Amino acid sequence: MTLFSTVSLFISLSLLITLILALIVITPWLRAKQLRAKPVDNQLLDINVSVFRERLAELKTDKDSGVIDDNHYQNQKLELERQLLSAQHQTSQMIPPGIKSRLIIAFWVPVLTALAYLLIGDRTPVFEFWAGQDKVGQVADDLLTGKIDGPPAWAIEDDGRQLITAMQANVHSHADDPNRWMRLSELFLSLESNESALEALSRAYRLSPDNEEIATTYAQISFFANNGQLDPASRRVLQDVLAKNPQHEGAQMLMVMGESRAGNFAEAQSWIERLRTSIAAKPGDHSHALASLDELTANVTSQQQQASQGIDVDITVNPSLLPLIKGDDTLFVAIRDVNGGPPFAAKRLPISIIQQGKATVSLSDLDAMMPERTIASARADNVQLAVIARISHSGNAGAESGDLSGNPVVIDIDQNQVNVEINQQVP
Repeated sequence: MTLFSTVSLFISLSLLITLILALIVITPWLRAKQLRAKPVDNQLLDINVSVFRERLAELKTDKDSGVIDDNHYQNQKLELERQLLSAQHQTSQMIPPGIKSRLIIAFWVPVLTALAYLLIGDRTPVFEFWAGQDKVGQVADDLLTGKIDGPPAWAIEDDGRQLITAMQANVHSHADDPNRWMRLSELFLSLESNESALEALSRAYRLSPDNEEIATTYAQISFFANNGQLDPASRRVLQDVLAKNPQHEGAQMLMVMGESRAGNFAEAQSWIERLRTSIAAKPGDHSHALASLDELTANVTSQQQQASQGIDVDITVNPSLLPLIKGDDTLFVAIRDVNGGPPFAAKRLPISIIQQGKATVSLSDLDAMMPERTIASARADNVQLAVIARISHSGNAGAESGDLSGNPVVIDIDQNQVNVEINQQVP
């Protein structure tokens, strides 16, 4: 389909609608001659005359039988005549307009409609969308259905904008196809748009929860999008995959990384052992993979040792501030020099970690912002450290008006537990 055919179809339908409207407007004028040739009594005059005669006959009968006297008969007859006269009137006829007036209306209705469509808003994006659909619509469908592996060069001459738009429109037109959503997520990943890729994968997973490839890809992208943490949704997805296929190595590796990142080192080591058993049971030489697992075990052990030297922060939110917390807020916890500067350790956590106004967060050298700036190095240099906690409405690392915070709490050089209360609102 060419651009001309798409635009011509739109214009043809628009003209048809406007001509119908114009016809509706001038139809009464077209009937004017008929109305003049055969007037219509819209007051039902004939019925009124018939009723008058019947009532007059009844009065005459009543008079002859002596029910009413002559004076009463004359008064009633006069009243009926007045009512009949008030009901009689000649229907006014519509003055038929000339051919010039009809042509003016027939011309200006479509013209004004077209002007209203074009002038009320900028229609350029609509025409660009049509142009893109006509140019690369079929290419987009072929990519999303796996008929081709990559677009031809001519389809991405405009940096692929038209192709991306066409692919999105195609997926929404086939919203019940999980494979199209999966391939759309791959497009977003290639553009480094992780949030859009995650949304597309979540739709694909909801449409096909039994597809292991979609499920594990969704969990993997969610893991990296959440800074290397397994949220409840991705954890549940991995658990479902492993329940159906306990030997799924990709899901097992994600569980290792997720549990390690969450500080559940014993669970991480357990998943490593399951992965080792699964790989060793396969025929062939897997010495390289097993050696990688040995390195991973040593890394988890090192992380566990670093975490054991960290600081546990017990956070309490003042009850008066709990109504100010929103579901999409973010909790920031950091350890820094009392004199300021970049933090030695920091965590950015979802607000859901706070339950009934309380939460416990562990900060260690694993949470260092820079490799050379750690809690251990600060204590070795006798730096006075303080813990801060803040609830951000915007999700930005810097404090903003309306955020909830607490006073910094100074910690001793050998202290590994501290209590922080969030009890004020940033002005």
